[in-house]
Amino acid sequence: MEFIPAKESTWFIRIFKWYTWLLFKRRFSRVWLRQDYKPGKKSKTIYFLNHNSWWDGLIPLLLNEFRLKQQARALMEDRQMEQYRFFQKIGAFSINRNYPRKAVTSMRYAVQSMQRNNACLFVYPEGKITPVGSKLQFEGGLAWIYSKVRDLDVDIVPIAIHIQTIRKDKPELHLHVGEAVEVPGTLNNKKRTQLLQEKLQSLLNDLRSTAGFDDSGYERFL
Repeated sequence: MEFIPAKESTWFIRIFKWYTWLLFKRRFSRVWLRQDYKPGKKSKTIYFLNHNSWWDGLIPLLLNEFRLKQQARALMEDRQMEQYRFFQKIGAFSINRNYPRKAVTSMRYAVQSMQRNNACLFVYPEGKITPVGSKLQFEGGLAWIYSKVRDLDVDIVPIAIHIQTIRKDKPELHLHVGEAVEVPGTLNNKKRTQLLQEKLQSLLNDLRSTAGFDDSGYERFL
């Protein structure tokens, strides 16, 4: 399958963001948000997220359009991109994890995307949807991309996602945008990967332990 680049459509994003807002409003009883990181107008940011449901693909649009307001792009598995081509119009581009040479094309495109003003990139480092409650297992792409753009003064920020039905039959969605991670320049990509994985795992563990029981620190997003 050939590489599918992002082809943002301003008018489509303007319409689709409200469709997305209504979709989340209808499907979730509540959406909660804790936002420790707030980008400035000149910030460049890589956000990395856990991946446990279909909804994860729309969360970057929801967060970026209503809170982060950066020039956003996102990596998406090529089979999903082929099935849902509209993601191309909101800034997604494909990656083929099964063929390393094709994956490199996507990662280089990600690096080029970060050259834009106020750019941000959403990455799911596990590379696929994984069972809820499983421990994170990052692939090496996130650390590689960061190593190529860190001289641009790029922040790298974890986002934990959790869906639960503890209080209602209709699920609640909890989002925690963590603080920017300090990544020592002396680390190699393997150790960078381990550090970033541990940061998101810690954030996710905390979220899972309190979601549905304690809303302190969170605001009603939807």
